[in-house]
Amino acid sequence: MSKKMQILLAGGVLVGLILLWVTLRHGKTEADEGDAPVGVVTAGVATAHRGSIAQSLTIAGAFKPFQEIDVHAKVAGYIKEIYVDVGSHVKEGQTLAVLEVPELAAELAGADAAVRRSQQEIRRSQSDLMRAKSGHAAAHAMYQRLEGASKEKAGLVAQQELDDAQAKDLEGEAQVSAAEAALSAAQQALEVAEATRKQYQALSSYTRITAPFTGVITARYADTGALIAAGTSSSAQSIPMVRLAQVSKLRLVLPVPESLAAQIHLGDPVNVHVQALNKNIVGRVSRFAQSLDLQTRTMETEIDFENAKETLLPGMYAETVLQLADHQNVLTVPIEAVMQGAGQARVLTVDSRNIVEEKKVKLGLQGKSLVEVLSGLNDGDRVIIGNQSQFRSGERVAPKEIQMPSAEAGGAS
Repeated sequence: MSKKMQILLAGGVLVGLILLWVTLRHGKTEADEGDAPVGVVTAGVATAHRGSIAQSLTIAGAFKPFQEIDVHAKVAGYIKEIYVDVGSHVKEGQTLAVLEVPELAAELAGADAAVRRSQQEIRRSQSDLMRAKSGHAAAHAMYQRLEGASKEKAGLVAQQELDDAQAKDLEGEAQVSAAEAALSAAQQALEVAEATRKQYQALSSYTRITAPFTGVITARYADTGALIAAGTSSSAQSIPMVRLAQVSKLRLVLPVPESLAAQIHLGDPVNVHVQALNKNIVGRVSRFAQSLDLQTRTMETEIDFENAKETLLPGMYAETVLQLADHQNVLTVPIEAVMQGAGQARVLTVDSRNIVEEKKVKLGLQGKSLVEVLSGLNDGDRVIIGNQSQFRSGERVAPKEIQMPSAEAGGAS
């Protein structure tokens, strides 16, 4: 056999082997794809089963001080001393600054003098009253003696003398009434003077600015010698002295969207992740506004956190997960199996003969991938997942089981 013939023979064998391999490969593929009967559509199905489903809300919020105020002066004056600066920790009642108000000291001295003058006037009025009472007593006694003698013996006492004694008695009584009125006026004047003095004493006490609660100074607006307007003034020059914040306890403020606001309850658990500290903490809903912001359509919800070590700082952002609901041992199906329309939820089921049937269902809690079925399905029913529009009731399908999670922690964001 020539060399040329050997080459042709080898080539023919090689071609034959290739054709045999292609034929076998094609036959195997057709066998693999021949699981479904001819003309029957394959449908992905999942089994309705009992499990747990939870709904949560993931939302970002920011910490803010539990209390935060601008500290103003009650009276206008110059800052004589200021004892705090940014970052200073202060206790409730601690002196922050002292004001110098010279005219207030003069007014207080005048009020003290008015009180002393009123006290002296009372003493003088009391003396006048005693003298008037003594004079009236003597005149009254003289009139009674003359009147008695006149009654015992007619003509013994002249009528003119009796009339003069009676007039002096009445005059003494009038003097007593006048002295009593003068004493009452002096007492009232003392009350007014003391009230004025208390007013100026109170204003004088306001020259010492104190902390209304324990906290930290976060801003300082004035220095020694600065003129501070009274906080009650409407003038634009009325500026605060310092800003005081309570940071031993913080509020985490969350803007809950309108769609989930009704599901917020006091005491609901909250899982918080503080990104800046890479720290997870747990809290509970402390309060919520029960009203929506008209611009953002959100409801402000707050969670209180103790911060005795001050590791958390106001303004820090946190990612929170609010647990809204948690249902155990309920019938669930994948969300993809549910069709919504005209206010009614429907699913397509596949029975034991692989026939499609449409059923109306009533839904409950919805999670990320599962939804609770309250009625319309039984445990173990097979439901078609996705592309329900290509299936019709009474149609035979080739079901292909798809594994779904038995439980989940649902959420919204």
